[in-house]
Amino acid sequence: MSRRPHGHSGRIRPSLRLAAATAACGALLAVSVQPAQAGADRNPPPGAALHQELRELVERPDGPPGVIAVLRDGVRTEVYRAGVADVESGRPPRATDHMRIASVAKAFSGAVALGLVDRGRLHLDDTIGKVLPGQPEAWHEVTLRQLLNHTSGLPDYSASEGFRDIISEDPRHRFDSRRLLDFVADEDLAFPPGSRYEYSNSDNIAVALMAEAATGRRYETLLREFVYEPLGLRATSLPQGYRLPTPFLHGYQVDPQEGPIDVSEAVGASGAWASGGIVSTPKDLTAFIRGYAGGALVSERTRRQQFRFIPGALSQPPGPGRSEAGLAIFRYTTRCGTVYGHTGNTAGYTQLAAATADGRRSLTFTITAQTSLTSNPDLLEQVREVQEDFVCALLRK
Repeated sequence: MSRRPHGHSGRIRPSLRLAAATAACGALLAVSVQPAQAGADRNPPPGAALHQELRELVERPDGPPGVIAVLRDGVRTEVYRAGVADVESGRPPRATDHMRIASVAKAFSGAVALGLVDRGRLHLDDTIGKVLPGQPEAWHEVTLRQLLNHTSGLPDYSASEGFRDIISEDPRHRFDSRRLLDFVADEDLAFPPGSRYEYSNSDNIAVALMAEAATGRRYETLLREFVYEPLGLRATSLPQGYRLPTPFLHGYQVDPQEGPIDVSEAVGASGAWASGGIVSTPKDLTAFIRGYAGGALVSERTRRQQFRFIPGALSQPPGPGRSEAGLAIFRYTTRCGTVYGHTGNTAGYTQLAAATADGRRSLTFTITAQTSLTSNPDLLEQVREVQEDFVCALLRK
Protein backbone atom coordinates (compact mmCIF):
# COMPACT_ATOMS: atom_id res chain seq x y z
CA MET A 1 0.00 0.00 0.00
CA SER A 2 1.38 3.40 -0.94
CA ARG A 3 1.27 6.27 1.53
CA ARG A 4 1.45 9.96 0.90
CA PRO A 5 4.71 11.60 1.99
CA HIS A 6 4.66 12.52 5.63
CA GLY A 7 4.79 16.10 6.85
CA HIS A 8 7.55 17.63 8.93
CA SER A 9 7.35 16.86 12.63
CA GLY A 10 7.09 20.56 13.40
CA ARG A 11 3.75 20.81 11.58
CA ILE A 12 1.44 19.73 14.34
CA ARG A 13 -2.26 19.49 13.66
CA PRO A 14 -4.65 21.16 16.11
CA SER A 15 -5.95 17.72 17.10
CA LEU A 16 -2.44 16.74 18.18
CA ARG A 17 -2.11 19.91 20.26
CA LEU A 18 -5.27 18.92 22.11
CA ALA A 19 -4.17 15.30 22.44
CA ALA A 20 -0.72 16.30 23.68
CA ALA A 21 -2.08 17.15 27.11
CA THR A 22 -2.60 13.46 27.84
CA ALA A 23 -0.55 11.86 25.08
CA ALA A 24 2.58 11.56 27.18
CA CYS A 25 0.96 9.12 29.57
CA GLY A 26 -2.24 7.90 27.92
CA ALA A 27 -5.90 8.73 28.15
CA LEU A 28 -7.74 8.52 31.46
CA LEU A 29 -11.09 6.89 31.25
CA ALA A 30 -13.49 4.98 33.44
CA VAL A 31 -14.92 2.85 30.63
CA SER A 32 -15.76 -0.82 30.65
CA VAL A 33 -14.61 -2.84 27.67
CA GLN A 34 -15.26 -6.40 26.63
CA PRO A 35 -12.35 -8.76 26.00
CA ALA A 36 -11.32 -8.82 22.37
CA GLN A 37 -12.47 -11.98 20.62
CA ALA A 38 -9.72 -13.08 18.28
CA GLY A 39 -11.09 -16.40 17.10
CA ALA A 40 -13.31 -19.07 18.51
CA ASP A 41 -10.75 -21.68 19.50
CA ARG A 42 -7.61 -21.90 21.60
CA ASN A 43 -5.29 -22.82 18.73
CA PRO A 44 -2.53 -20.30 18.11
CA PRO A 45 -2.18 -19.00 14.56
CA PRO A 46 0.91 -20.07 12.60
CA GLY A 47 3.74 -17.64 11.91
CA ALA A 48 2.52 -16.81 8.42
CA ALA A 49 -0.88 -15.83 9.80
CA LEU A 50 0.75 -13.57 12.40
CA HIS A 51 2.74 -11.82 9.68
CA GLN A 52 -0.47 -11.35 7.69
CA GLU A 53 -2.27 -9.84 10.70
CA LEU A 54 0.49 -7.24 11.06
CA ARG A 55 0.32 -6.44 7.36
CA GLU A 56 -3.43 -5.91 7.67
CA LEU A 57 -2.83 -3.40 10.45
CA VAL A 58 -0.44 -1.24 8.40
CA GLU A 59 -2.63 -1.55 5.30
CA ARG A 60 -5.60 0.09 7.01
CA PRO A 61 -6.12 3.67 5.74
CA ASP A 62 -5.92 4.79 9.38
CA GLY A 63 -3.36 2.19 10.39
CA PRO A 64 0.17 2.69 11.72
CA PRO A 65 3.03 3.01 9.21
CA GLY A 66 4.93 0.37 11.18
CA VAL A 67 4.48 -2.43 13.68
CA ILE A 68 6.95 -4.74 15.41
CA ALA A 69 6.30 -7.64 17.77
CA VAL A 70 8.99 -9.59 19.62
CA LEU A 71 8.19 -13.05 21.01
CA ARG A 72 10.71 -14.57 23.41
CA ASP A 73 10.61 -18.14 24.74
CA GLY A 74 13.64 -18.95 26.84
CA VAL A 75 16.62 -18.17 24.61
CA ARG A 76 14.58 -18.25 21.40
CA THR A 77 13.49 -14.92 19.92
CA GLU A 78 11.07 -14.37 17.04
CA VAL A 79 10.66 -10.90 15.54
CA TYR A 80 7.57 -10.08 13.48
CA ARG A 81 7.28 -6.79 11.64
CA ALA A 82 5.32 -5.01 8.94
CA GLY A 83 5.51 -1.61 7.32
CA VAL A 84 8.35 0.80 7.92
CA ALA A 85 10.24 2.41 10.79
CA ASP A 86 10.46 5.65 8.82
CA VAL A 87 8.27 6.50 5.84
CA GLU A 88 11.03 8.66 4.33
CA SER A 89 13.73 5.99 4.24
CA GLY A 90 11.39 3.00 4.00
CA ARG A 91 13.60 0.91 6.25
CA PRO A 92 11.93 -1.84 8.30
CA PRO A 93 11.41 -1.64 12.08
CA ARG A 94 14.18 -3.20 14.14
CA ALA A 95 14.29 -4.53 17.70
CA THR A 96 17.13 -2.08 18.43
CA ASP A 97 15.16 1.02 17.38
CA HIS A 98 14.44 3.52 20.15
CA MET A 99 10.81 4.42 20.88
CA ARG A 100 8.63 6.06 23.49
CA ILE A 101 7.13 3.41 25.76
CA ALA A 102 4.45 5.73 27.22
CA SER A 103 2.65 4.31 30.28
CA VAL A 104 4.71 1.13 30.27
CA ALA A 105 7.03 3.49 32.18
CA LYS A 106 4.65 3.07 35.13
CA ALA A 107 5.93 -0.49 35.50
CA PHE A 108 9.46 0.93 35.84
CA SER A 109 8.39 3.24 38.67
CA GLY A 110 6.67 0.24 40.22
CA ALA A 111 9.92 -1.71 40.01
CA VAL A 112 11.79 1.07 41.83
CA ALA A 113 9.14 1.43 44.55
CA LEU A 114 8.80 -2.31 45.16
CA GLY A 115 12.58 -2.63 45.26
CA LEU A 116 12.63 -0.05 48.03
CA VAL A 117 9.86 -1.94 49.82
CA ASP A 118 12.03 -5.05 49.66
CA ARG A 119 14.88 -3.14 51.27
CA GLY A 120 12.72 -1.63 53.99
CA ARG A 121 13.20 1.92 52.71
CA LEU A 122 9.49 2.20 51.94
CA HIS A 123 6.40 0.29 53.03
CA LEU A 124 3.27 -0.28 51.01
CA ASP A 125 1.18 1.34 53.74
CA ASP A 126 3.40 4.43 53.97
CA THR A 127 1.29 7.52 53.34
CA ILE A 128 1.90 10.66 51.33
CA GLY A 129 1.60 12.56 54.60
CA LYS A 130 4.44 10.58 56.13
CA VAL A 131 6.84 10.56 53.16
CA LEU A 132 5.82 13.74 51.32
CA PRO A 133 4.43 16.04 54.02
CA GLY A 134 4.71 19.04 51.70
CA GLN A 135 1.99 17.70 49.42
CA PRO A 136 -1.62 18.90 50.01
CA GLU A 137 -3.04 17.84 53.35
CA ALA A 138 -6.14 16.48 51.64
CA TRP A 139 -3.92 13.80 50.06
CA HIS A 140 -2.03 12.78 53.20
CA GLU A 141 -3.90 9.52 53.88
CA VAL A 142 -3.13 8.06 50.43
CA THR A 143 -0.75 5.09 50.65
CA LEU A 144 1.97 3.85 48.34
CA ARG A 145 -0.11 0.73 47.72
CA GLN A 146 -3.05 2.85 46.53
CA LEU A 147 -0.80 4.86 44.23
CA LEU A 148 0.58 1.70 42.67
CA ASN A 149 -2.83 0.13 41.98
CA HIS A 150 -4.58 3.38 41.00
CA THR A 151 -7.04 3.48 43.90
CA SER A 152 -5.60 6.69 45.36
CA GLY A 153 -8.16 9.21 44.17
CA LEU A 154 -5.40 11.70 43.28
CA PRO A 155 -6.66 14.20 40.69
CA ASP A 156 -4.88 13.78 37.38
CA TYR A 157 -2.45 16.59 36.63
CA SER A 158 -2.41 15.81 32.88
CA ALA A 159 -6.17 16.41 32.73
CA SER A 160 -5.91 19.81 34.43
CA GLU A 161 -6.70 22.95 32.48
CA GLY A 162 -3.39 24.55 33.38
CA PHE A 163 -1.31 21.62 32.10
CA ARG A 164 -3.38 21.28 28.95
CA ASP A 165 -3.11 24.97 28.15
CA ILE A 166 0.67 24.92 28.39
CA ILE A 167 1.26 21.80 26.38
CA SER A 168 -1.36 22.68 23.78
CA GLU A 169 0.46 25.97 23.19
CA ASP A 170 3.93 24.41 23.28
CA PRO A 171 4.04 20.57 23.15
CA ARG A 172 7.81 20.70 23.69
CA HIS A 173 7.54 22.81 26.84
CA ARG A 174 10.17 21.93 29.45
CA PHE A 175 8.37 21.22 32.73
CA ASP A 176 9.92 20.83 36.15
CA SER A 177 8.94 17.16 36.39
CA ARG A 178 9.05 17.21 40.17
CA ARG A 179 6.43 19.96 40.28
CA LEU A 180 3.84 18.35 38.00
CA LEU A 181 1.48 17.69 40.92
CA ASP A 182 1.34 21.46 41.51
CA PHE A 183 -1.19 21.63 38.67
CA VAL A 184 -3.76 19.91 40.92
CA ALA A 185 -2.50 20.90 44.36
CA ASP A 186 -5.67 22.90 45.05
CA GLU A 187 -7.94 19.94 44.30
CA ASP A 188 -9.36 17.41 46.74
CA LEU A 189 -9.24 13.67 46.16
CA ALA A 190 -11.65 12.38 43.54
CA PHE A 191 -12.87 9.69 45.98
CA PRO A 192 -11.87 8.22 49.37
CA PRO A 193 -8.54 6.38 49.04
CA GLY A 194 -8.95 2.68 48.32
CA SER A 195 -12.68 2.92 47.56
CA ARG A 196 -12.42 2.40 43.81
CA TYR A 197 -10.11 2.08 40.83
CA GLU A 198 -9.35 5.05 38.57
CA TYR A 199 -6.25 5.29 36.40
CA SER A 200 -4.35 8.52 37.09
CA ASN A 201 -1.04 9.78 35.78
CA SER A 202 -0.52 11.62 39.06
CA ASP A 203 -0.13 8.31 40.89
CA ASN A 204 3.25 7.44 39.43
CA ILE A 205 4.58 10.96 39.77
CA ALA A 206 3.86 10.63 43.50
CA VAL A 207 5.48 7.17 43.53
CA ALA A 208 8.71 8.58 42.09
CA LEU A 209 8.69 11.49 44.54
CA MET A 210 8.24 9.04 47.43
CA ALA A 211 11.18 7.00 46.15
CA GLU A 212 13.34 10.12 46.01
CA ALA A 213 12.27 11.24 49.49
CA ALA A 214 13.00 7.81 50.97
CA THR A 215 16.50 7.62 49.51
CA GLY A 216 17.66 11.19 48.96
CA ARG A 217 18.58 10.23 45.38
CA ARG A 218 17.16 11.24 42.01
CA TYR A 219 14.60 8.97 40.42
CA GLU A 220 16.77 8.64 37.32
CA THR A 221 19.60 7.28 39.50
CA LEU A 222 17.23 4.83 41.16
CA LEU A 223 16.07 3.57 37.77
CA ARG A 224 19.65 2.81 36.83
CA GLU A 225 20.39 1.04 40.13
CA PHE A 226 17.14 -0.91 40.54
CA VAL A 227 16.19 -1.63 36.91
CA TYR A 228 18.65 -0.85 34.13
CA GLU A 229 21.77 -2.43 35.62
CA PRO A 230 20.19 -5.58 37.11
CA LEU A 231 18.43 -6.37 33.82
CA GLY A 232 21.20 -5.25 31.46
CA LEU A 233 19.20 -2.47 29.82
CA ARG A 234 21.70 -0.46 27.78
CA ALA A 235 19.36 1.48 25.48
CA THR A 236 16.78 2.71 28.01
CA SER A 237 16.64 6.22 29.44
CA LEU A 238 14.38 8.86 30.95
CA PRO A 239 14.98 12.08 29.00
CA GLN A 240 13.70 15.56 29.73
CA GLY A 241 13.66 16.94 26.19
CA TYR A 242 11.91 15.93 22.99
CA ARG A 243 14.81 14.39 21.04
CA LEU A 244 15.05 10.62 20.56
CA PRO A 245 18.32 8.67 20.34
CA THR A 246 19.09 7.29 16.90
CA PRO A 247 18.11 5.06 15.30
CA PHE A 248 14.49 5.36 16.34
CA LEU A 249 11.13 4.00 15.38
CA HIS A 250 9.27 7.02 14.03
CA GLY A 251 5.81 7.63 15.45
CA TYR A 252 3.02 9.15 13.38
CA GLN A 253 -0.29 10.91 13.51
CA VAL A 254 -2.26 9.20 10.76
CA ASP A 255 -4.92 10.85 8.64
CA PRO A 256 -6.52 8.61 5.96
CA GLN A 257 -6.79 11.57 3.56
CA GLU A 258 -3.58 13.49 4.24
CA GLY A 259 -1.24 10.65 5.15
CA PRO A 260 1.04 10.22 8.18
CA ILE A 261 2.64 13.15 9.99
CA ASP A 262 5.85 12.38 11.90
CA VAL A 263 5.26 13.27 15.57
CA SER A 264 8.16 11.28 17.04
CA GLU A 265 9.73 14.40 18.52
CA ALA A 266 6.66 16.64 18.67
CA VAL A 267 6.10 16.32 22.42
CA GLY A 268 8.67 16.69 25.21
CA ALA A 269 9.13 13.99 27.84
CA SER A 270 9.37 16.22 30.92
CA GLY A 271 5.58 16.49 31.22
CA ALA A 272 5.29 12.72 31.55
CA TRP A 273 8.39 11.79 33.60
CA ALA A 274 7.71 8.73 35.82
CA SER A 275 4.24 8.25 34.35
CA GLY A 276 5.29 7.90 30.73
CA GLY A 277 8.58 9.52 29.74
CA ILE A 278 10.90 6.53 29.31
CA VAL A 279 12.54 5.77 25.96
CA SER A 280 13.57 2.18 25.25
CA THR A 281 13.83 -0.39 22.44
CA PRO A 282 11.86 -3.60 21.76
CA LYS A 283 15.00 -5.54 22.74
CA ASP A 284 15.40 -3.76 26.08
CA LEU A 285 11.67 -3.79 26.77
CA THR A 286 11.69 -7.56 26.26
CA ALA A 287 14.44 -7.91 28.87
CA PHE A 288 12.59 -5.61 31.25
CA ILE A 289 9.20 -7.31 31.15
CA ARG A 290 10.75 -10.77 31.49
CA GLY A 291 12.53 -9.67 34.65
CA TYR A 292 9.72 -7.54 36.04
CA ALA A 293 6.79 -9.91 35.46
CA GLY A 294 9.00 -12.88 36.28
CA GLY A 295 9.92 -11.61 39.75
CA ALA A 296 13.62 -11.07 39.17
CA LEU A 297 13.59 -7.61 40.78
CA VAL A 298 11.72 -8.27 44.03
CA SER A 299 11.36 -10.92 46.71
CA GLU A 300 8.57 -13.46 46.64
CA ARG A 301 7.05 -11.82 49.71
CA THR A 302 6.75 -8.45 47.94
CA ARG A 303 5.61 -10.12 44.75
CA ARG A 304 2.68 -11.72 46.55
CA GLN A 305 1.52 -8.21 47.44
CA GLN A 306 2.08 -7.01 43.88
CA PHE A 307 0.00 -9.85 42.46
CA ARG A 308 -3.20 -8.98 44.30
CA PHE A 309 -5.48 -7.94 41.47
CA ILE A 310 -8.54 -5.70 41.12
CA PRO A 311 -11.03 -7.35 38.72
CA GLY A 312 -12.09 -5.36 35.69
CA ALA A 313 -9.47 -2.62 36.15
CA LEU A 314 -8.23 -1.50 32.75
CA SER A 315 -4.78 -0.48 31.69
CA GLN A 316 -4.74 2.44 29.26
CA PRO A 317 -5.23 1.50 26.55
CA PRO A 318 -6.82 -1.88 27.29
CA GLY A 319 -4.63 -4.84 26.46
CA PRO A 320 -5.55 -8.28 25.14
CA GLY A 321 -8.38 -10.20 26.75
CA ARG A 322 -9.66 -9.31 30.22
CA SER A 323 -7.55 -7.10 32.48
CA GLU A 324 -7.07 -6.74 36.24
CA ALA A 325 -4.80 -4.29 38.08
CA GLY A 326 -2.10 -5.25 40.55
CA LEU A 327 0.67 -3.03 41.91
CA ALA A 328 2.08 -1.36 38.78
CA ILE A 329 1.28 -4.47 36.76
CA PHE A 330 -1.80 -5.82 34.98
CA ARG A 331 -3.01 -9.36 34.49
CA TYR A 332 -4.30 -10.07 30.98
CA THR A 333 -6.46 -13.19 30.75
CA THR A 334 -6.87 -14.31 27.15
CA ARG A 335 -8.58 -17.27 25.54
CA CYS A 336 -5.21 -19.07 25.58
CA GLY A 337 -3.94 -18.21 29.03
CA THR A 338 -2.59 -15.42 31.21
CA VAL A 339 0.24 -12.92 30.89
CA TYR A 340 1.31 -9.99 33.06
CA GLY A 341 2.49 -6.56 32.00
CA HIS A 342 1.50 -3.05 31.02
CA THR A 343 0.25 -1.03 28.05
CA GLY A 344 0.75 2.58 27.03
CA ASN A 345 0.00 5.16 24.38
CA THR A 346 1.41 8.53 23.47
CA ALA A 347 1.68 10.70 20.38
CA GLY A 348 2.87 8.31 17.65
CA TYR A 349 3.01 5.08 19.67
CA THR A 350 0.87 2.37 21.26
CA GLN A 351 2.65 -0.24 23.39
CA LEU A 352 2.16 -3.60 25.07
CA ALA A 353 4.78 -5.45 27.11
CA ALA A 354 3.75 -8.72 28.77
CA ALA A 355 5.25 -11.96 30.04
CA THR A 356 4.37 -15.16 31.81
CA ALA A 357 4.63 -15.25 35.61
CA ASP A 358 7.93 -17.13 35.43
CA GLY A 359 9.36 -14.58 33.00
CA ARG A 360 10.32 -17.27 30.50
CA ARG A 361 7.96 -16.19 27.72
CA SER A 362 7.36 -12.59 26.73
CA LEU A 363 5.75 -10.37 24.12
CA THR A 364 6.42 -6.76 23.24
CA PHE A 365 4.06 -5.24 20.67
CA THR A 366 4.52 -1.76 19.21
CA ILE A 367 2.56 0.18 16.60
CA THR A 368 3.70 3.58 15.37
CA ALA A 369 0.39 5.40 15.89
CA GLN A 370 -1.55 6.36 18.98
CA THR A 371 -4.84 4.63 19.69
CA SER A 372 -7.10 4.44 22.71
CA LEU A 373 -10.75 4.05 23.64
CA THR A 374 -11.35 7.60 22.42
CA SER A 375 -8.66 7.94 19.73
CA ASN A 376 -9.46 5.56 16.84
CA PRO A 377 -11.17 2.85 18.93
CA ASP A 378 -11.77 0.74 15.81
CA LEU A 379 -8.03 0.44 15.30
CA LEU A 380 -7.59 -0.39 18.98
CA GLU A 381 -10.12 -3.21 18.72
CA GLN A 382 -8.18 -4.78 15.86
CA VAL A 383 -4.86 -4.25 17.67
CA ARG A 384 -6.21 -6.06 20.74
CA GLU A 385 -7.38 -8.96 18.59
CA VAL A 386 -3.94 -9.25 17.01
CA GLN A 387 -2.26 -8.97 20.41
CA GLU A 388 -4.38 -11.83 21.70
CA ASP A 389 -3.33 -14.00 18.76
CA PHE A 390 0.30 -13.21 19.57
CA VAL A 391 -0.28 -14.17 23.20
CA CYS A 392 -1.73 -17.46 21.99
CA ALA A 393 1.34 -18.03 19.85
CA LEU A 394 3.53 -17.18 22.86
CA LEU A 395 1.73 -19.68 25.11
CA ARG A 396 1.56 -22.49 22.58
CA LYS A 397 2.69 -25.89 23.85
